[in-house]
Amino acid sequence: MFILRAMLREEYRMHASYSSRRMLLSLPAFAFAVALLTALALDPLTGAMGLEELLFNVNAVVFLYGVSVGAMGFIGRMIVERRQGSMNSILAMPSLLPLSYRSTFLRFFVCDAIFYFALLIVPALLGVLASVPFTSFSVLSVLSASLALALSFLHGMSLSFAVSVAGTRSRAAFGALIAAIMAALLGYGVLGLYGIEWLLPSMGYQLRSPPLGADAFAASLLIVASVVLVLILVSAAIIMVPDSYQGRPARHGRLFIRYYDRLASFGAFRPYLAKELVDLRRSGAVGRMALSFVIPLTVLSFTTWYVNNGLDVPVGFNTVFYAAMVGFFSVMLYTNLTDVDVHDFYGTLPVAVPRLIRTKLFMFLLLTMGISTAFVLGIALLNDETSMLWLALPVLYVMSIYMVIATAYLTGLRPSSSLFDPSVLSKFMVVSILPNLALTIISFSFGHAGFAAAGIVAVLVMLLFAAMLFYRGIDAKWSGTGFN
Repeated sequence: MFILRAMLREEYRMHASYSSRRMLLSLPAFAFAVALLTALALDPLTGAMGLEELLFNVNAVVFLYGVSVGAMGFIGRMIVERRQGSMNSILAMPSLLPLSYRSTFLRFFVCDAIFYFALLIVPALLGVLASVPFTSFSVLSVLSASLALALSFLHGMSLSFAVSVAGTRSRAAFGALIAAIMAALLGYGVLGLYGIEWLLPSMGYQLRSPPLGADAFAASLLIVASVVLVLILVSAAIIMVPDSYQGRPARHGRLFIRYYDRLASFGAFRPYLAKELVDLRRSGAVGRMALSFVIPLTVLSFTTWYVNNGLDVPVGFNTVFYAAMVGFFSVMLYTNLTDVDVHDFYGTLPVAVPRLIRTKLFMFLLLTMGISTAFVLGIALLNDETSMLWLALPVLYVMSIYMVIATAYLTGLRPSSSLFDPSVLSKFMVVSILPNLALTIISFSFGHAGFAAAGIVAVLVMLLFAAMLFYRGIDAKWSGTGFN
C-alpha cells in the first residue's frame, strides 16, 4: 500500500506540475459541469437517435478512452529507458531497488485506474446523476448506465494494458493480437456471428438492465463476466511483464544526411525535419504512432459503416461527416510526435520553441495526409459515396490542418500534459467542438438540401482563416518560453 500511495502522490504531483494544483483540482468540477449540461440536453438527442444507439456510442467512447489510458506497456518501457537523475519515476525503481517489475506494474495499473476515476470518471457520473431532478431519467437508470460505463472503461484499460505489454515482448504477438481484435469486430459488426456482449460484456449488461431492459439474472452474470475478463487481461499483462528491461540493439546508417538530401524543398526547416525523422527511426516509435492513428480510424470506419448499415438510425453518417471526424482525430498524432523524445537539450542550441513547434506541424502533415486520404477513400467506396469525395477530401485536409495548428497554438510542445489544465482544455473544446459540430450538422443535410455544400465551404473558409491566425500567433505565444 505504501508504494501505491506513493504512486498516487507522484501522479498527482506530475499532473499538477503541468499547470498548477488549483487548476488540476478544478478539473473534476469541470468534468461534473460538462456532464451535467450534456445530460440536460440528452432528451432531444435520445429522441433523434434512440437510447440504445446513444448508450452504445457512449460506451464505445469510454472504452476507447480506457484504451488510451491503459497503454502501460509502451509507457512503462519508455519511462524505464528514459530514467535519468532527478526525473526518475517509481515505475523505473525495480532497476535500482529490490522490487519486481510485475508487482510495480500492477500497482501502476491500479494507481492509474484510481486516479482517472477520481479525476474524471466519477465527477462526470455525478454530473449525470445531478441531472435526474430536471430530466426524465430515473436514479436507477443512471446508476445502471454508470456501472456499465465504469466497466467499459476498465475493460478498455485492461485490454490496452495486455496488448501493449505483449507489444514490448514480441512484435509478432502484438500484430497477431491486433489482427484478432479486428477479426472479432468484423465477426460482430459485419458477419453478425455473435452479440455485443461477447466483445463488450458491459454493454451486454447495459442492454439487460434499466433503462434498456429488466433481466436481473442475465445482467448479474454479465457483470461477473466483465469483472472476470478485466482480471484475466490484467493477470495476462502482469505475467508478460519482463523481469528486466534491456534496450533493443539497433544499428542505423547515416540517416541524417539521407533525410537532409530529400527535404531540400522545406528550406530553413530542412535540418529540423531531418532530425525529427532520425529520432522517429531510431526510437522505433513509427510503428507505435501508426497504430495509435490507424486503430482509432479503423474503429471509426467500422462504427460509421455499422451505423449506416446495421442500425436503423434516421441520421446518415456520410463520407463528408467521416472526413471531418478523421481530421478531428488526426490531432492525436501531433501529441505522439511531441512525446518521441525530451526537448530539454534544445535549450543549449540556437533554436526557439516556435521553430520546433512548426517543425512538428510539418512532420504531422507528412505523416498523416496519405493515411487519412486512404481511409476517406475507403469509407467512400464502402458506402458507395464516391460522388461526395470532391467535398469530403477538402473537409479532411482543412479540418486536419486547422485542428493540429489550433492544438499546437494552445498547447505548444506538451499537448498531452497541457490539456489537464482546465483553462487550456476549455479553450480546446471551444475551438475543436464548435467547427466539428457545424460540419456534422450540415453534413447530415448534404445531398438533401441545396445550401449544404455552400455551408460546408463557408465553414472551411473560416477554418482556414482561423488556422492562419493561430499559425501566426505561435511566435507571440511561445517565443518567450523555454524547452524545459
